Amino acid sequence: MKPVADSNELMKGAMILTVAALVTKILSAVYRVPFQNIVGDIGFYIYQQVYPFFGIVMVLSTYGFPVIISKLYTEEQAAGHHGRADRLLAISLVFLGMVGFLLFAFFFFGASWISGKIGDPELTPLFKVVSVPFLLFPFISVFRGYFQGKGNMVPTAISQVSEQFIRVATILILSAVFVQQGFSLYVTGAGAVFGSVTGGLISVLLLGFYFWKNRGGDPFKHFQAKDLFDDAAWAVKALVVQGLAISISGMLLILFQLADSLNMYISLLDTGLTTEEAKSAKGIFDRGQPLIQLGAVVATSMSLSLVPAISGDKSSDRHERILAKVRLALQTSLVFGAAAAVGLSSIMVPVNIMLFKNADGSNVLAVLSLMILFASVILTIMSILQGLDHSLFPAAVVLAGFGMKYFMNLILIPSFGTMGAACATLIAMLCVMMVLIAKLRRELGGPVLSTVFIGKILLSSAVMAVILRLFLFITDFGYGYIEPDRLGAIFQALSSVAIGALVYFFVLVKTRALTEDELATLPFGSRIVQLFSR
Repeated sequence: MKPVADSNELMKGAMILTVAALVTKILSAVYRVPFQNIVGDIGFYIYQQVYPFFGIVMVLSTYGFPVIISKLYTEEQAAGHHGRADRLLAISLVFLGMVGFLLFAFFFFGASWISGKIGDPELTPLFKVVSVPFLLFPFISVFRGYFQGKGNMVPTAISQVSEQFIRVATILILSAVFVQQGFSLYVTGAGAVFGSVTGGLISVLLLGFYFWKNRGGDPFKHFQAKDLFDDAAWAVKALVVQGLAISISGMLLILFQLADSLNMYISLLDTGLTTEEAKSAKGIFDRGQPLIQLGAVVATSMSLSLVPAISGDKSSDRHERILAKVRLALQTSLVFGAAAAVGLSSIMVPVNIMLFKNADGSNVLAVLSLMILFASVILTIMSILQGLDHSLFPAAVVLAGFGMKYFMNLILIPSFGTMGAACATLIAMLCVMMVLIAKLRRELGGPVLSTVFIGKILLSSAVMAVILRLFLFITDFGYGYIEPDRLGAIFQALSSVAIGALVYFFVLVKTRALTEDELATLPFGSRIVQLFSR
């Protein structure tokens, strides 16, 4: 394999990774619905208490270190430093292996201490299981970085999708079997977390197979001790600074879930709830995670496809073209983010019943779902800033947002319960978004989106919300004629999605929030123009 030089090949490779990431994120969001239906709210709480720690491993081995390893490898190969490129891989494997082993030891031997700190000692076995993927992530990261640096995105894409598919299959199969066999919910949770091990092993085996098949020549010919030592400082510094910065930026949603795992359960106990009530309340709150994740994926999938073009224009210093692409990316994320957030919030009751059997916590989930709008804008701006060579700032803002969310939980949950946690999420997200918007304006020399455009988005969202509320009020009378209630909720939810989309885009077109050319760039945009311009 040769380093990729042709722009068409680069775009093709980027598209392969984009599709793989999209499939992976959709699988990651969707499986939690049947999983919750199998184990219930308390079982869901048990799994979600540990999931953010595994989510960190996923980000490190998918978005963080492979990206920086591939970037450095490509640069060294292009400069003719083939030996240094090979040594980069060896140094990365050793360094990340040390990091992975330390994290494994912390979670495995410190499992009882961690579970005690978050208030539930019965989680100890789950933390021991979740420690194992930390031993696998160095191999996954280096293999993916190697192939991406060579311009071959297929191994990375196949390993990502296969890893997620095997993980989801393990979670659902073991959970169903363990529940049927009468095992405790904590044993069932440990079985679900074991999916992270099976998925990681499949990924390592697939990547190892591709590496063995395509290695070519002697892979150790450039590994003299002196040269490795000379290059170690350069490689480790790049991994620590740039790799961690990209990783942290990709952990936005996971870190907010981590804050809830660390202190929500204990804070709920302080409100006077029993242990069972607190676990159930946290599990009901966690129903919002797959909805938020799926909404954010849909809202950002189009806008993020524009980021590589922004990076390309940056290298050519084409300010006007950069500004146009940034504006289009933000408009796209705002259009779909607002539609998903306001629409989901408006129809949360039937969606909750449709997916999770009952309407428990619908008011809290309706507030929490507004996070989709903030998350969509934040993820888009962070990607734009990375395209403009600003990776450290978004990472620092995300960490600050995590700290704010953590402390806001401590303040609001004792007084307002899970609604306090939802409000803490929105406040922290809003602050992160405002800081990133200010940074982007500074980098581009002025505002990107006009207040008129934002006002038209808000108007379209408000009209959609009113119509959906009215529709639900009218169709609520039909519940007595459609049995069971879940079937009626399915009818309400799915029909509401169609009605909401029609109303939202009708107002959007009639207020000329977007030009016809801008609308045409959206999914089904040309059809929308034809439908509503008549």
